[in-house]
Amino acid sequence: MRYFIELSYNGKDYHGWQNQPNDISVQEVIENALSLILKEKIAIVGAGRTDTGVHALQMFAHFDTDIDFSEEELVFKLNSFLPKDVAIYNIFKVKTEAHARFDAISRTYRYRIALRKNPFNFENAYFLSNGLDVDKMNTATKILFQHKDFQCFTKSNTDVKTYNCTIKKAHWYLENDELHFIIKADRFLRNMVRAIVGTMINIGMGKMEVEELHNIINSKSRSEAGYSVPAHALYLIEVEYPEDIKI
Repeated sequence: MRYFIELSYNGKDYHGWQNQPNDISVQEVIENALSLILKEKIAIVGAGRTDTGVHALQMFAHFDTDIDFSEEELVFKLNSFLPKDVAIYNIFKVKTEAHARFDAISRTYRYRIALRKNPFNFENAYFLSNGLDVDKMNTATKILFQHKDFQCFTKSNTDVKTYNCTIKKAHWYLENDELHFIIKADRFLRNMVRAIVGTMINIGMGKMEVEELHNIINSKSRSEAGYSVPAHALYLIEVEYPEDIKI
């Protein structure tokens, strides 16, 4: 039987989602907890591979087992066993062929920029004292919808079959003393969101013009795009699936 887990985590103390040979990952702590409670070796597959320090308000993973258990009771036991920075919200049965990564139809990220020094959000948002032209940054986001190949925003050694992504939503908005960036796509490349944000910041600071973004994307060169902003202010906030994956 295949199950989906819905969870969230604070990525501050983890070396990303995916298992690492010498560092702690979110995947590892969940697998260890599941294996201990179900009394068999459990491997999970996540909806994505967030980088070191990146958080998830909503993440899904799947696992297989033939052991009978109460989903509600397993959620309770996992939350009792897991560290305080990982929370399980739901466990439910899905079709045998359902896949947490490949069946996701979209993922949405939020990036938080603090516009004023704040002792209570320095671990959760990226503080920038420079003024930003939000209107120019929002104009630049419209260019993202006109392109498919985003090789310029991913690490040069990324091993993928295609750099094509379909951007479904992208915009900046003010939230109290923070500037937030929301971006939704069918898939994301490694480091893509942080590189897009860094490029948008350069536009907002006047270091490059809006129309230059076309040339940057067409160049397919990471060195042409902006810097990669810090990971601690990036959040995976939603993963969407077709309704028919559930049993």
